[in-house]
Amino acid sequence: MGLLSYGTQTMRAQRGHLIGWVPVCLAVGIGAYFTQRVEPSTSVLLWGAGGAALLVALAVWAGEVAGPAILGAALVLIGFDLAAWRAHAVGGPVLAWRYYGPIAGRVVALDRSQSDAQRLTLDQVVLERISTTRTPLHVRVSLHGDRAFDATITPGLRVMTTGHLSPPSGPVEPGGFDFQRHAWFARLGAVGYSRTPLLAASPATEGHRGLAVFRLRMAASAHIQAVLPGDIGGFATAITTGDRSAISQDALRDLRASNLAHLLAISGLHMGLLSAVVFGALRAMLALVPWVALRWPTRSMAAAGAVIAASGYLLLSGGNVATERAFIMVAVALGALIIGRRALTLRAVAIAATIVLVLRPEALMGPGFQMSFAATTGLVAVFGWLRSAKISLGPRWLAPAVATVISSAVAGAFTAPIGAAHFNTVAQYGLVANLLSVPLMGVLVMPAAVMGLVVAPLGLEWAPLWIMGAGLRWILGVAQMIAGIDGAQGHVPAPGPWVLPLLSLGFLWLLLWQGRMRFAGLAAILAAAVLWYGANRPAALISDTGSLVGVMTPSGRALSKPKSAGFVALNWLENDGDGADQAQAAARWRARLKLGGAEVIHLSGKRARTAFGDCQASQIVVLSVMADPPLRGGCKIFDPERLRATGSVALKINKGQVTMQTARQKAGARLWTAWRSKEEK
Repeated sequence: MGLLSYGTQTMRAQRGHLIGWVPVCLAVGIGAYFTQRVEPSTSVLLWGAGGAALLVALAVWAGEVAGPAILGAALVLIGFDLAAWRAHAVGGPVLAWRYYGPIAGRVVALDRSQSDAQRLTLDQVVLERISTTRTPLHVRVSLHGDRAFDATITPGLRVMTTGHLSPPSGPVEPGGFDFQRHAWFARLGAVGYSRTPLLAASPATEGHRGLAVFRLRMAASAHIQAVLPGDIGGFATAITTGDRSAISQDALRDLRASNLAHLLAISGLHMGLLSAVVFGALRAMLALVPWVALRWPTRSMAAAGAVIAASGYLLLSGGNVATERAFIMVAVALGALIIGRRALTLRAVAIAATIVLVLRPEALMGPGFQMSFAATTGLVAVFGWLRSAKISLGPRWLAPAVATVISSAVAGAFTAPIGAAHFNTVAQYGLVANLLSVPLMGVLVMPAAVMGLVVAPLGLEWAPLWIMGAGLRWILGVAQMIAGIDGAQGHVPAPGPWVLPLLSLGFLWLLLWQGRMRFAGLAAILAAAVLWYGANRPAALISDTGSLVGVMTPSGRALSKPKSAGFVALNWLENDGDGADQAQAAARWRARLKLGGAEVIHLSGKRARTAFGDCQASQIVVLSVMADPPLRGGCKIFDPERLRATGSVALKINKGQVTMQTARQKAGARLWTAWRSKEEK
């Protein structure tokens, strides 16, 4: 009876916090969908929907003790079905083979690739000898060659070129980042490159509803870069229009090494700062009119104006997932102000997270969603605790500075594990860099951006842009200084698949649960830390084309080539927590490396195959081209034909035996891998 009484009291204490568990339960269901190895059938989804409806009815009947737990189970089923519905809704044709030939389409997005090449995303695609029913809805083409970034390529322009296209590639190693899944939800059916000039027709005026806004964004970017050239202008366009194409790779590396790269993304920080500037300015202006200030709810009116400004910012920035997420959170907070509620509470964060998960369930799997809501949840919880405990931040003149230090420390602490898990790096001096930069974003950069927008119709935007540029110049200088410090960037190995879910669940349990049971979250956090510490990397990795092999040695992973397959090499080394570059890792390679009792040999090209001869049963031979004549001797062979079916391969040592796991096995038979089945037929 005592246990039942305690449980009843605990559940009653949770009622004010139940809404915080809604996105958590949805996330569990969404995560369950994405971890399946086989695409759920229609009958499974129908059973899930029926089970959810039954559980909701049962929760109403069960009352306040068991009801929330039953409702949570229903939300898990709803999350599962939501993710499945979204995956089917965004589906489109995926190119099922490698294509070379004419490529025609309309430009709907412009950016730069990791190699700094101009990259176009096209819709209304036309490919030679491919029917419209099998043509991808969107393709992305990188433009290579000697020419610089071509400013004449504008939104809506219809272009034609000759190039190579292929299906979106799978993970560079089993269990790694799944670009196929990412491309599926981006409705991207093929990626490739061209080395030939573009043939351009006149811009299209019909069809794509976002083209007018796209043109406005690109025009604004060009104008900003004309006033602020170089990386300063590239930084300015990134935080105003979402266009990152003008910022150099060197500047990006410095920002990442100093943990300031988050300032490039139009996220909750930028949206919040802009809304705060507009809200404060409008409220001050309304207060200057006594008749209005005494008769009208000026705070609600200023909040409504800030929502309108945030909506315009969302439109101008292109409305990607990160910006949509930030807008929803700001809109929820401002909506609370309009109706006279506290703006920043865990309820507001939960409502925003629920909206994002319902609209875009796939966002759960990305670092943007995870880091954004981790930082926001941590900030709201910590400042709520400080407020409840009535802890002073010091004298009024010092409180803003203390709040900034606390905000940077809390946001950094809550996002650091997630960032390390996804990007395998830790910025050792990130807190210092953020303390030197983030306040400037609030007091100088974003107010100047708002002022520039206000005076732009008068042709006076050059003055606010100059002020904005001064602030951004300081931030880039801080990034360069911090990145130049020895040991500024640490490296950690990639965690196992259960680490992030356990870590997230532990923190959320600790923050959301009321009573002594909240400390059970520490057990989940500890379990995640132990699993991460004990994570084992594969003894050998083979790329999906056979062009690169990496074998773990006492000094780190040895790579078979100092150049080529650079993206694969970079990802392997990052996932190892290895700070070496490809050339340094290639220096570790020996002609024949041992893997358990086997010998690993990489034959790159036809000449290497011809010079090698036949193999032995104790050898593992990886070829970048098909063997002609075929290898004899009973060795284990990984050639392009086999790798085409398996994807990348990880080899591990288990009790002295070499075991194999493939990317195809890990990814399973999902909607975004269905093109492989078509190819095999």
